[in-house]
Amino acid sequence: MATKETLSIIKRNVQDCIGEKVVLKTNKGRKKVLVKEGVLEEVYSNIFIVRINNGLDSERTVSYSYSDVLTETVEIKLLRNERNIFFAS
Repeated sequence: MATKETLSIIKRNVQDCIGEKVVLKTNKGRKKVLVKEGVLEEVYSNIFIVRINNGLDSERTVSYSYSDVLTETVEIKLLRNERNIFFAS
């Protein structure tokens, strides 16, 4: 069962990666999965922000909650060493 401690561990792991290039794998349901590359920009108490470059000189920001990572709706991997930010046990 997920506890507040588990969410705080996820938050700390995300916070340690601010400014790093990451790969986001987002589960949109019904076998739809989106994979995007971006830079982890900011961390807030309930969400984190990632800046994504869509090519053609267009950038956008997306936000996700820490519970999205916990429920594996979003997977985050660091680009430099390809390790997961949070491993569910």
